[in-house]
Amino acid sequence: MHSELRRTTCNRDCPDACGIVATVADGRVVDLRGDPEHPVTRGFLCFRTSRFLERQYAPDRLTGPMLRAGNAFVPIGLDEALDLAAERLLRIRAESGPAAIFHYRSGGSLGLLKAMADRFFEHFGPCTAKVGDICSGAGETAQELDFGVADSNDLFDLENSKHIVLWGKNPFASNVHLVPVLKAAQRRGARLWLIDPVHHKTATMVDRYLQPRPGGDLDLALAVGQTLFAKGAIDPDAATRCAGVEEYTALVAGRSLAQLARAADVSEAEIAALAAAFADGPTAILVGWGMQRRRCGGATVRALDAISALSGNLFRSGGGCSFYFKRRKAFANDALATGAAVRRVREPLLGEDVLAAKDPPIRAMWVTAGNPVSMLPASARVAEAIDRTEFVVVVDSFLTDTARRADLVLPCPTLLEDDDLVGAYGHHWLSEVRPVVPPPPGVPQEADLFAALARRVGLERAFADDIEAWKRRLLAPVAAGGASLDDLRRHGAVRNPDAPNVLFAEGRVATADGRVQLIGELPKRFRLPTGYPLWLFSNSTEKSQASQWAGKGLGDSTWVRVHPDAAPGARAGDLVWVESPHGRLRARLEFDEMQRRDVAIVPKGGHFDRGHSANALIEAVPTDLGLGAAYLDCGVRLVRGA
Repeated sequence: MHSELRRTTCNRDCPDACGIVATVADGRVVDLRGDPEHPVTRGFLCFRTSRFLERQYAPDRLTGPMLRAGNAFVPIGLDEALDLAAERLLRIRAESGPAAIFHYRSGGSLGLLKAMADRFFEHFGPCTAKVGDICSGAGETAQELDFGVADSNDLFDLENSKHIVLWGKNPFASNVHLVPVLKAAQRRGARLWLIDPVHHKTATMVDRYLQPRPGGDLDLALAVGQTLFAKGAIDPDAATRCAGVEEYTALVAGRSLAQLARAADVSEAEIAALAAAFADGPTAILVGWGMQRRRCGGATVRALDAISALSGNLFRSGGGCSFYFKRRKAFANDALATGAAVRRVREPLLGEDVLAAKDPPIRAMWVTAGNPVSMLPASARVAEAIDRTEFVVVVDSFLTDTARRADLVLPCPTLLEDDDLVGAYGHHWLSEVRPVVPPPPGVPQEADLFAALARRVGLERAFADDIEAWKRRLLAPVAAGGASLDDLRRHGAVRNPDAPNVLFAEGRVATADGRVQLIGELPKRFRLPTGYPLWLFSNSTEKSQASQWAGKGLGDSTWVRVHPDAAPGARAGDLVWVESPHGRLRARLEFDEMQRRDVAIVPKGGHFDRGHSANALIEAVPTDLGLGAAYLDCGVRLVRGA
């Protein structure tokens, strides 16, 4: 049997964008390893990707278009499917205008060329598109307000940190290639802190762990700010580097330290120790993505930005406040799509907005790189909106909860068959995605799919370039700096030449006046409704990628994990109902004495049609900034019995 090694890059929604070495034998991938030459991957893969061959060769993987026939699907040819899609889209546009067509693209793949779908619907209309970002909307908008940009110091600048504060971040589940970097920093003498209401594996590797009340991170950050002022630990240049110092000072002084400590459920001694770590920098904050998924999520990130800036750590090597790495920064993104739309649907309120759309109503929906029925709040309302839409097309490799509601399902390549470019939101390296095996016959690259569709609707000139040409065009801004397509192919991953090692080393940020814009007021806070005493945490796991599970049998059922005191009289393994004011799901009960008594943890995502989707419990409410989804502002109770 002849075998060879072929390299590509993982394109799934994960900060790491790992380099993959695939062993291919007789046209079939037989093994996956992390690329040892990738500076971040360093030779290992996460649990999910290392088991991806189970999905690559799964019997239910789609290898051709499927057309709804009553309550079932029947296979059809690709040309027939594209003819049908073109005919229906043209007819709906002629009868109701392009606003009647809604294109929804999410982050199931981070490939740059997935925006080819955006390009099509811009040229075809512009049509209706989404606004907001359920993943990082509040946090990104918060840092853009404060700093003018949401970006980070170089990942390996953590080697220069004296303290690293993981604030609401669990790298073992959602950023596993950060773990070796943290351990290396620890060996050099850095002290690691974890701040998280949920106890998880990361707590086993840190030097100090604080477990605040859910939503109490904001109070804790304000308390640290108050303490820094009280101890005279504010950076001498803060007044010139920051705007709104007086308003911020009044904000943190609005409650006593004792009141803030009670609100956060953290002792005053712990607050003093944390403030001392910021005074003793360089101290880096690594901000978790889940924490900003609250109604006050943007304000919480802004409060973290403020203590980083006022303590001077924002401007130092080994410091910074890292929420996101600007993964599209290197690319000529506007060359592919401009973001034009005739109308917007708010992503966290998709179900309501689609159902309420008038003049014209939304008659067609095209879904790219997403599974909104499982992944958006108020899942039942999203499902209803899709069910009521006249013509629905979903592009996916599997019949997901969303695809099962489509009229037409078009197959797409898997990550091992894709042909694309990626940046990362966990580091600054750029990579090419190369097909290590070709897609099955009848499964087009999405760029080719839209080129074929464009020919059918008179838009062929806008889709004349092939994938190779688009890659070179997208990399044009950094090609002269050593990150051309040829450089990526020669060296593998290449660091973005435009990304500095220390983002704000000159003491200025990217706002209009060059100063940090400090938070000066707070939004209204969420309170648990009466009768629902537990805060729901729908968290990422090491074994699931949202609604996709890796490992045979995983995802066939779901679970809820609580402190034993949160379910008196129950036993581990019992089946219980997890109920909110908006829905309920059946789950197997697990106990963990390390958890707070006021939290209930379930896996993120989960299959809606199986009754496993946590989002069926969650109200569709936006965050205070960025039109994110307030996933973590949900109260639940456990109910025993049938």
